[in-house]
Amino acid sequence: MKSIISTIILTIAFVISSLGQGLKPGDKAGDFSLKNVDGKMVSLKDYNLSKGVIVIFTCNHCPFSKMYESRIITLNNIFISKGFPVIAINSNDSKSYPDDSPENMIKVSKEKKYTFPYLIDETQEIAKFYGATKTPHVFLLQNQRNSFSVEYVGAIDDNAQDEKLVKDKFLENAIQEILLGKMVTQKTTKAIGCGIKWKM
Repeated sequence: MKSIISTIILTIAFVISSLGQGLKPGDKAGDFSLKNVDGKMVSLKDYNLSKGVIVIFTCNHCPFSKMYESRIITLNNIFISKGFPVIAINSNDSKSYPDDSPENMIKVSKEKKYTFPYLIDETQEIAKFYGATKTPHVFLLQNQRNSFSVEYVGAIDDNAQDEKLVKDKFLENAIQEILLGKMVTQKTTKAIGCGIKWKM
């Protein structure tokens, strides 16, 4: 009975998100299955033993994504051992923006030595489902008995241009609160970055 109810809830969530609402804090994040740069398929359910997942919509060419690249690597290095690994997703239209092609995703991930999956959202369905609009755009998920709930949506921190001048680490603060068993106090911020390049 519980599995049927869960399926109904996820179906409703998908319908709502498909209307352009996207996921909000408190919503359930449905599973996905996308190809990684290593050719393997990665699903959210693969992380059922994790405390949560840091889903970041990003890309190769966007200046903001480039500015946050090292910070995303650091986030994974810090929080993977604490149960919150990073999953990066590229949803851009690579036909219009060849720098974001699967081939270039593979190249960048090898050059930068990514320690996390870098997934190809070729149909852009996952970006639309989540309601991602920018690169980077963060969705922090917490594992609630093998069902992932959205706990924070928005920016990584408050200064894309200069990491040394960051005053508020929005994402890290939210993760630390969850790890301490607290409620996330700041559940949303405005994602700052390039707009996702949608297919025409």
